[in-house]
Amino acid sequence: MMTETELQRYGIDRDELVRKAEQSLRAEPLHITSVQAPLSEGGPHDYYSNGDYWWPNPDTADGLPYVRRDGESNLNAFTAHRELLRGMRTHVANLAAGYAATGRIAYAERAAEMLRVFFLDEKTRMNPHLLYAQAIPGICTGRGIGIIDTLHLIDIPQAVLTLLPSGAITPDELSALQSWFADYLLWMRTHPYGIDEMNEGNNHGVCWYVQAASFARFTGNEEVLEFCREGYRSVLLPQQMAADGSFPRELARTKPYGYSIFVLDNMTTLCQLLSVPGGGEDDLWRFELPDGRGIRRGLDYLYPFLADKRSWPYPPDVEHHESWPVRMSFMLFAGLALDDERYMRLWSTLPGDPQIPEIRRNTAIRQPLLFIGG
Repeated sequence: MMTETELQRYGIDRDELVRKAEQSLRAEPLHITSVQAPLSEGGPHDYYSNGDYWWPNPDTADGLPYVRRDGESNLNAFTAHRELLRGMRTHVANLAAGYAATGRIAYAERAAEMLRVFFLDEKTRMNPHLLYAQAIPGICTGRGIGIIDTLHLIDIPQAVLTLLPSGAITPDELSALQSWFADYLLWMRTHPYGIDEMNEGNNHGVCWYVQAASFARFTGNEEVLEFCREGYRSVLLPQQMAADGSFPRELARTKPYGYSIFVLDNMTTLCQLLSVPGGGEDDLWRFELPDGRGIRRGLDYLYPFLADKRSWPYPPDVEHHESWPVRMSFMLFAGLALDDERYMRLWSTLPGDPQIPEIRRNTAIRQPLLFIGG
């Protein structure tokens, strides 16, 4: 159990943790088999979603094929499985954080039940692949970029490890959960969709690496962990970060502010997951390319626009510009790892727990305590 002093050091409110854990304690377990996707070519255990920025074609009677409107979210797209997955993740993360802060076994037992229902029970489990994610009606039944939908699962391995001392998760269940994530990681690495996503040259590629790093840590896959470290050093930094620390591919979008925050958040999470303190080039917090590009430069670039959004020199986002920035885990991770009070101040003062779906979708980690408490 974490002490009040430790929580205060991390700028984490114990009462807020307990409040969220109590809410999740009362929630029913969620699973994707509770909602069948009418357009999915998969079965009841197969995750399905539609692309966010694809809309019915105004020039055809049946609306097919859908057409893209970048940055404009289609509120009628099928998102039920995404919401169920993220809801499960949020409850499990809340309960695990509540257990870490209080030691209350009831939180751990409820979280374990939710994990069994979503990942292990043969009647309700999700299959470990994303063959049908971000499908586009009239165009494709699924896409590689759909893999970003499971970015929110990175909380789960950390939650499981946090819960282990409670005994609520048996050794057999731990092994079964590790097998699920190992199977999914293998699919991500070998299926054409996964390979396509890994090679995306924007935030999608970054998020592939974040997931691979999280799931490899959980399953003890040292080969993939080293692959991800090398990918950060030789692919992501040189190909995506500009000399000034910005991410040009995100700045070119119709939501340059939100996407700049999103990609930096995930690059920072990679440092949190993969860094080996004092490990030379494996200490990603301090790794720099010969021209000085590294995570600190990316943070320094964005900080002024987080501290004062009015100084943002690019066009405003086409949606939800007024709702950014919010408290995000990268601020806490960077503040602690780099001993940077600026980011601790952002973490402490920006609004937390946003309710706008778009903002929540682009906030990967619900309980950063799970990543720093052990």
